[in-house]
Amino acid sequence: MSKSAEPDFQSLVDYLDGIAIWIVSDLGEFDHVSAGAEDIWGISAETIRNDPSNLLDQIHSEDVKTVVSHMEAAPQQISEESYETRAVHPDGTVRWVHTRQIPIRDSDGTLQRIAGICTDITSQKHREQEFEALNRVLRHDIRNDLSILLGWGELLEAYVDDDGEAILEKMMSAADHIVELTEIARDYAKAIANRAEMEIKPVSLRAILKQEVELRREFFPQAQFTVVGEIPDVEVRANEMLSSVFCNLLNNAVQHNEKDEPVVEIRVEQRDENVTVHIADNGPGISTEVRDSLFKEGQKGINSSGTGLGLYLVKTLLEQYDGDITVTENDPTGTEFHVELTQPG
Repeated sequence: MSKSAEPDFQSLVDYLDGIAIWIVSDLGEFDHVSAGAEDIWGISAETIRNDPSNLLDQIHSEDVKTVVSHMEAAPQQISEESYETRAVHPDGTVRWVHTRQIPIRDSDGTLQRIAGICTDITSQKHREQEFEALNRVLRHDIRNDLSILLGWGELLEAYVDDDGEAILEKMMSAADHIVELTEIARDYAKAIANRAEMEIKPVSLRAILKQEVELRREFFPQAQFTVVGEIPDVEVRANEMLSSVFCNLLNNAVQHNEKDEPVVEIRVEQRDENVTVHIADNGPGISTEVRDSLFKEGQKGINSSGTGLGLYLVKTLLEQYDGDITVTENDPTGTEFHVELTQPG
């Protein structure tokens, strides 16, 4: 790299959001600390360069030992590794920091310098904690209540007549299905918390969509669910959580519909390697302002009592499947969601 290009590169490095880059040649002293240090540790790069002990003052007391062990390690013991610590800013704000250190040695193996990249991962840590909380709810609270429900259902079986037996069977089947979904959702939450990916595989669109439509008919007997044409017998790239996509959209089509008889129309369009599922309702529709932010986390309508996470989950799942979702007005009234999925290559 030419010397004339160095200042421009330095400026770029200095102002990377949430990232600090540092270089050490003499252990315990910094040759360079980028300006992003202030975002990471709450003190300026100059303050750290002038006296590295100022950095230790910003480290969470439980993590100081980890940082000191890396700063004072013997040259032959230094290797490329990553670790996480917490920085406590002067105002008391705690930031999580991921540090990756890279030793640079000459041809003889002698340590010349250490380069480090520190990244603010606070948002990621908060998300992991949220998913762990969700995981606990799915693993414990919901499953416990469902186990009790299934137990009561088995006891009730001896007391119902033939007409009631069919209803009880549907109830038990729905409860079993929810148990299955909580297991899948638990694995999904765990996978995201661990920064892993859910397995994406070919699944039957017809089987999943047909099952969800039938379940919604049972849960909402006052609503009319109409499948226009045939659901093609094709596989799409997804996993079992695809049922949650259709569950959320079909539920919303009824729960946010003020008509005495909500009408939900499901239509599947197959084109080349894409399959689009259209779900339209005759409800009040969604304003343009809300529609623009509909799939953001926590977004919900003014009169909604939900968490605002349903459509966010739908969008997140479809992105994992390399799919997409859009929303338009239905004619003459209502909303139409368009779920685009891809077929296995």
